[in-house]
Amino acid sequence: MTFNPLEQQGIPLERQFRSWRELNVPQLDPDHADPYARCRVIAMNGIEIEAIMFSHHFTRRCPDLEVRRQLAEVRAIEAQQQKAVNWLLPGLASVLETTIAYEQVAVDLTAWVARMEPDPYIKQAFEFGLLEDFDHLYRYANLYELIEHRKAEKIVDALTEVMPGRPTPLHHRHPVDNVRDHYDKETVDPASRLHALTIMAAEQQTMNFYMNVGPEYMEPIARQLYQEIGLIEEEHVTHYETLVDPAETWWEQLVHHEYNECYMYHSFMETESDPRLRALWELHLAMELEHLRIACDLMRRHDNSREPEQILAPALPAPVTFEPNKEYVRELLATQIDLTTLGTGYVREAHERFQRYQEGIRGGEPLPSDQVLEEARHKFGRDYRVETEGPHPVPGMRSTPAPG
Repeated sequence: MTFNPLEQQGIPLERQFRSWRELNVPQLDPDHADPYARCRVIAMNGIEIEAIMFSHHFTRRCPDLEVRRQLAEVRAIEAQQQKAVNWLLPGLASVLETTIAYEQVAVDLTAWVARMEPDPYIKQAFEFGLLEDFDHLYRYANLYELIEHRKAEKIVDALTEVMPGRPTPLHHRHPVDNVRDHYDKETVDPASRLHALTIMAAEQQTMNFYMNVGPEYMEPIARQLYQEIGLIEEEHVTHYETLVDPAETWWEQLVHHEYNECYMYHSFMETESDPRLRALWELHLAMELEHLRIACDLMRRHDNSREPEQILAPALPAPVTFEPNKEYVRELLATQIDLTTLGTGYVREAHERFQRYQEGIRGGEPLPSDQVLEEARHKFGRDYRVETEGPHPVPGMRSTPAPG
């Protein structure tokens, strides 16, 4: 059944504010909750943070007092939604456990979006970033066993494999090679726009998380790994945000953000396994329908009387779904693991600019992401992996015992 947010009735804005008691949501049970329920929480938190930050940036550029007031009122609701969503995460989980869940989100959300993406260039951008986040999951899982003496399989629950992707040290690229060509707002498939906004928001959230939690560790290897991967997440945000057409007006972008929130809440409402979470997604969807109506009215009044139907799809695409993507990821590992970027394209050989940047950031020493593996092999005699579907598809990346 198709769902057109423009035809749906939402909750009036004045009825959307919640008390502290209503925002004090029970935490997920870290031992019994569906790992993909946690993934949906993390993903939705990223979507809400992007909506809030976009509204703040719009406010800073908007001279109209009444518009600024309306943005502030909607933004206050978005802030409550973000708190209700993010505070679902269990307080018992360590930062590193949450980090591994973040990377599971990056792998399976990006893989699903890439599988559904109709534009070959945008699809390639998703696949490229996916193989890097897949390797981040592997490095953090090894760090987890090293410093917390626990195994990541309990977190990912065999839904997502843990093994090498494109090696993290090779993710450090010259900044100009992280800028992609943008889609054309006049011809882009509406699903591509939603996909780009979604993955951009998810990666931005991860970047912000690592920037803030990395220094909280005492162990030097942990502090260094967060610093290294945090730099790469900044690259990923550039990689994804430059897919978006900068010619879209502020009003168009506002409408697209609200429409995407409707899409994501509707998707999770349709696919959620936890009844309590499904009720929250349904409530927030009803709120977002009103936010979308307000954004559409603002566009009509301030963007040359344009109608939202001119820029939006008549119905939402297939629901975003968290599900295992093992076969798809393995296929990409076998065919794309040696790619890097050159300008707005991709190449298989390390070019001069890439090599110069690599030399500069390495400084003649191994990077933290490799040191983690060296320490794991020294301590346990092997690196940590979860390979449920057999050996690594790339023979040279299969696990071998440590010497001696």
